[in-house]
Amino acid sequence: MSAPTHTRPLPSGPSRPRARAATRASTRLHWWALALPALAFGLLLLLLAGSGEAHAATGEVPGLVHVAEQLLRAVG
Repeated sequence: MSAPTHTRPLPSGPSRPRARAATRASTRLHWWALALPALAFGLLLLLLAGSGEAHAATGEVPGLVHVAEQLLRAVG
């Protein structure tokens, strides 16, 4: 059983273009909305690529740590 819904009619006249502009501005993506998923994807890909070289018992630092350190130096 569905409930009846009531919608307000769109205003007519000069205020309508402003409403469209406000809607357009609110749908823009921030830079981090694309950068963070791309960074996460890249880091997960690096983790998968380096998982075949497990050096847990030898004490060697894996290549992923070197890559992460280089990224941190480049960013910071």
